[in-house]
Amino acid sequence: MKDYVSGEREVIKVETAGRVWKIERTADLETLWDEIGEDEFGDDERLPYWAELWPASVLLGEWLYRNSNLIRGRKCLDLGCGLGLTAVIGQSLGAEVVAFDYELPPLYFAKDNAVLNGTSQPLWLQMDWREPSLAESSFDFIWGGDILYEKRFFDPLEKLFRRVLKPGGTIWMAEPVRDVSVPVWRKLEDLGWQTALPLTEKAACCNAEMTVNIREVVPGKSM
Repeated sequence: MKDYVSGEREVIKVETAGRVWKIERTADLETLWDEIGEDEFGDDERLPYWAELWPASVLLGEWLYRNSNLIRGRKCLDLGCGLGLTAVIGQSLGAEVVAFDYELPPLYFAKDNAVLNGTSQPLWLQMDWREPSLAESSFDFIWGGDILYEKRFFDPLEKLFRRVLKPGGTIWMAEPVRDVSVPVWRKLEDLGWQTALPLTEKAACCNAEMTVNIREVVPGKSM
C-alpha cells in the first residue's frame, strides 16, 4: 500500500472547543479507499476510517472543553484516537492523555497535529483494545468518538472499561443518533453500569452534519 504518512497532505480546519483546530490528513483519500484489498475485509475489517474526521469527534471535543475543569490534571484515555483531534484537545485543556489506535498510520498524523496546534504531546500508542497493555484502574476519564458502531466491539470495550477505569471514574462516548446503538446502553445497564444522555447537538465536519449524542457511563453502586 502507498505510504500515506509521508505523501501529500491536506489540512482540515475544525471550529470546536473554543478555537479553530488544524488537522492534517492524507490528501489522497480516494486512492486510499480504492487500494483496500479483500484481505482487509476479514474479521478485523481494517478499513481506513482513521483518515476521516467525524462529526462525533467534533462534538466530543466541545464536550471536553465544556468540562475542562473536570479533566484538568486527570489521567484520561482516548479510544480509537484516529487523527488525534480529541486527544489533542484534551491535552490542551490540561489533561494527561493516553491515546491509542488499532492502526499505526494515524498516530503519525496525530503526533504532527499536536505540533500543528501548539499543544504538548499525548502519549500515543498502537494497541488493540481486545489486548490492552494498560495498568488496572489507571484512568479517571475514558472517551471515544463513534467507536461503538459494531456489535463485536461491545464485549472487549466493556472489559476494557472494567479493567482500566478508576473507581468513581467516568466514560464519555460520542455517537451519531442511530437506532443500532440503542441496545448498547441497555446492555451496559444490565451489566451494572449507569448511563445518562447529558447532551444531544448537531455537529458538522468535512461537509457532513449529524445529530450527535454524548453518552455518559459510570460504574453502578453494585460494581
